[in-house]
Amino acid sequence: MQENADDLIADIQRLVSCESPSHDLEAVGRSADAVAELGIRLLGAAPERVVIDGCTHLRWRFGTAARVLVLGHHDTVWPLGSLQAHPAEVVDGRLRGPGSFDMKAGLVMALHAVAALPDRDGVTVLVTGDEEPGSPTSRTLIEQEARGCEAALILEAAGTGGALKIARKGVSRYEVHVHGRAAHAGLEPENGVNATIELSHQVQAVAALSDPVRGTTVTPTTANGGTTSNTVPARASFSVDVRAASVAEQHRTHDAITALRPRLAGASVRVEGGINRPPLEPEASAALFARAARIAARIGLPPLQAVSVGGASDGNFTAGVGTPTLDGLGAVGGGAHAEDEHVLVAELPGRTRLLTELIADLLASPEAASAQARTAPERV
Repeated sequence: MQENADDLIADIQRLVSCESPSHDLEAVGRSADAVAELGIRLLGAAPERVVIDGCTHLRWRFGTAARVLVLGHHDTVWPLGSLQAHPAEVVDGRLRGPGSFDMKAGLVMALHAVAALPDRDGVTVLVTGDEEPGSPTSRTLIEQEARGCEAALILEAAGTGGALKIARKGVSRYEVHVHGRAAHAGLEPENGVNATIELSHQVQAVAALSDPVRGTTVTPTTANGGTTSNTVPARASFSVDVRAASVAEQHRTHDAITALRPRLAGASVRVEGGINRPPLEPEASAALFARAARIAARIGLPPLQAVSVGGASDGNFTAGVGTPTLDGLGAVGGGAHAEDEHVLVAELPGRTRLLTELIADLLASPEAASAQARTAPERV
């Protein structure tokens, strides 16, 4: 176990040391080279490089028929130079560094887990380069790879205490544009149509769409309007973030936001945006979680817990095309996107073995992957 941990740590440090902010395509390309080199060493095969709009994604396919998709990303939110203040190092049992927890440790775990399989026939490993900004170039690729697979295993970092992520809210994003009519605020304000006042009506209408009972949040975020302090504003706009636990709620809020109408005479409202990621609903992960829990007990790991989260991942896309999906199979730790980002070193070998055993079990008896679990997972 210690030798395995040492290998995992060394490989994670190599990937963390190759910085890969999503917006820097050259850096993402260098990171793809580092991931490919690691995969070649562990898997004995070079990946297919899929470059879309300059962004580099990597794909390993084993066998002729894809059955299990192992999915992760190698881009991070950290800008170049972050290593100077946050080096890739192990301190007090915690491996630190930008992108270590989210999610370069998960990538290393995935490659080691697949390398340990006695038979890789039916496994596809997909590593994307633009997950952090919403997977603009990789979404179609992810959905294509997931369709027809019996399971998608997502190597995003685990939840608190190592919990697997059995549900993620869907995400919708909107820009609401309000148009009025300018006028001098001192001389003839009555001749204007105040876009800021209209915006206030629309903000309240949008916020009222939240439904805490159903887990739906509709949040107006950034806003701007007007030109000068002595002019009735002719234009204003605000952004909206929607998180919904079900497809039905996503469509309810979408229909309501796109149907917004002005309250002031002479004003107009225009809405841009829409549904970005469908939800990963518990039904998509229940059977896979039950299977993983049985395997964890068999190999002597602590009982697995499950958690539903508001944040989205590429697992939303795989679940959205109907593929059974289990998320949060990556590193145990904390501090994603923050200065204290870290991975708990002691958890790496056991969680990597869990992934190997889960893939092998799916390849041996896939039919249970899409069956409904008989018992609901314990949530935290």
